[in-house]
Amino acid sequence: MVEDHSFAMDNEIKVAIGKLLAYCKANDWAGYDPYDALNSKILKMLPVLDSRVPRIVLTQALKRSPINIRPLLLIGKTQNPKAIGLILSALLNLKKLGLAGEEDLVGVMVERLVALRSKGFPYWCWGYSFPWQTRTIIVPAGAPNLVCTCFVANALLDAYEQSEDPRCLSMAMSTADYIVNELFWTDGERAGFSYPQRSLRIQVHNANFLGAALLCRVYKHTREGRHLDAALKVARYSSTRQRADGSWDYGEEPSQQWIDNFHTGYNLCALHSISRDADASEFDTHIRRGFEFYRRHFFRSDGAVKYFHDRTYPIDIHCVAQSIITLMTLKDLDPDSVPMARAVFRWAMKHMWDNEGFFYYRVLRVCTVRTSYMRWSQAWMLLAMSTLLYDCDALKKQQHTHHSTAFAQVC
Repeated sequence: MVEDHSFAMDNEIKVAIGKLLAYCKANDWAGYDPYDALNSKILKMLPVLDSRVPRIVLTQALKRSPINIRPLLLIGKTQNPKAIGLILSALLNLKKLGLAGEEDLVGVMVERLVALRSKGFPYWCWGYSFPWQTRTIIVPAGAPNLVCTCFVANALLDAYEQSEDPRCLSMAMSTADYIVNELFWTDGERAGFSYPQRSLRIQVHNANFLGAALLCRVYKHTREGRHLDAALKVARYSSTRQRADGSWDYGEEPSQQWIDNFHTGYNLCALHSISRDADASEFDTHIRRGFEFYRRHFFRSDGAVKYFHDRTYPIDIHCVAQSIITLMTLKDLDPDSVPMARAVFRWAMKHMWDNEGFFYYRVLRVCTVRTSYMRWSQAWMLLAMSTLLYDCDALKKQQHTHHSTAFAQVC
């Protein structure tokens, strides 16, 4: 019965992946984004609105709207480097499973990332396909930022480790130099990576961990000591900012004092990667405490996931995806992680899946926001489902090998 149920779910995942992949391809890997309000052509036609407060208001209004009015605001769909990177990583998972098909979509995604690199920089780095207004500065479209760059470079390393394409490793090595040369800073006992722009020295912990994890992963291939040194200094600092209950605030500024699902998941997956690639056990306690907090505060018993640790709504598709990835990444810490990841997938398919082949943005207390976002929703869920399928397949093979060995020993 358990094997039949697992087989049925694997087939459901495969069908959903096929439909979602077809949807993404039909849209030329481009889409809307929760934060793309400043791509509005109307905003450019009315300079009086093109200032800090109107930008923030428009972005938040569009992000929170239950109806997608982007076509009315003349906001077009764009290809986002982070989305392309996530899709590339998902395709590589599918390729290992023999589910990638005959078309070389991996090569297509790599070429897209080459074309979408940030212009005017000597390093390989990437930024979002829209300008975005923070509380203090505006980040131009295409301006490189650490988080986007890390996800792209990790996808390139995925490609290198599978195909040994030296160009992919070379790009990731350049990214590591960019992080150390342009973004790394220290101030006494404090150490960090500038985010979202290199001029800012504020502590954003998920950015710190993601940058450190990428440097450790590049170090594994190059043995470049300065990459490892910078990574460990930053990871150690942000690890000390973990609360006693295992959680992290998003950052250290007064306006950054919140705890959410997917950034916590970033922290835990990045620390796991650092420990593996730097062969360091010093973060094990932080990972265990963080994972205990994560599992205790971000999941409902029915498989729904919370955005914030202290309230149920919104239920956000990005959190769904990261929850699946985090649970599978840290599955060795708790035997219930795999069943929980499967429960999250089931809930999402029941409540957030559209039969046209895409996932909805959010479930609110009073309604469901059915807007389709390429980076935030589709790319993340494609990666999450491919991760769930690939890791479960690997577990089955391990169990089969164990049972076969045990049987041979008995015989």
